[in-house]
Amino acid sequence: MKINITKKNLNPSDATLEAIEKKLGKLEKYFSKDTVADVVLTNMKNNRVKLEATINADGLIFRAEESGDDLRGCLDGVVDKLASQMSRFKKKLIKSNRNKKEVIAEELPEAAEASAEELSVAKTKSFRISPMAVEEAILQMELLEHSFFVFRHAERNNVCVVYKRNDGSYGLLDIEN
Repeated sequence: MKINITKKNLNPSDATLEAIEKKLGKLEKYFSKDTVADVVLTNMKNNRVKLEATINADGLIFRAEESGDDLRGCLDGVVDKLASQMSRFKKKLIKSNRNKKEVIAEELPEAAEASAEELSVAKTKSFRISPMAVEEAILQMELLEHSFFVFRHAERNNVCVVYKRNDGSYGLLDIEN
C-alpha cells in the first residue's frame, strides 16, 4: 500500500511522519500493493490539528478523520476507526469483493462487538425532482431541515445533490451523465 501525506499549514516532525507511515502500514496486509492511502494533515484554529485518511481500493472507500490537540492521538483514532470499519463489514466485504484483488477481506479481523448490524432500508420515499438553480436547492434543503437535497440542475439538466458539510458550508455533488 502506498501512503501519500499532504500537509496544510502544518510542519510535523519526521518522527510523526514515520509514525503515520508505520501505523497505517499495519493496515496494508488487508490491501494489495497497488492500493493508495491518502492522508491529509491540517492545522486548524485554536492550536488544533486534523488528520484525515482515505483508502481507495478500486472503488471501495474507507475514510476516517480525527481532530484534536495532538497528531499522534488523532492518528490512533483514525487507525482504530478504519480497522473498525473493516471489521464491522467483513462478511459483506468478502461477499461483494470476491473478484477484486485490492481488498483481502479474509484477512480482516473479526468485529470486536458481536453486532448483527444488517444494512437495510428502513424507509423509502418517492419524489419528483424538479429543475432548479443550486441556490434554490440549498434554500429548499434548509426549508425541509434536511442535510441533503436531490434536484435536477436547471442549466445542465443533470441530477445533482447539495448537502450541508460539518463546517456549516454547503457541498455539491454533480452527477455526470
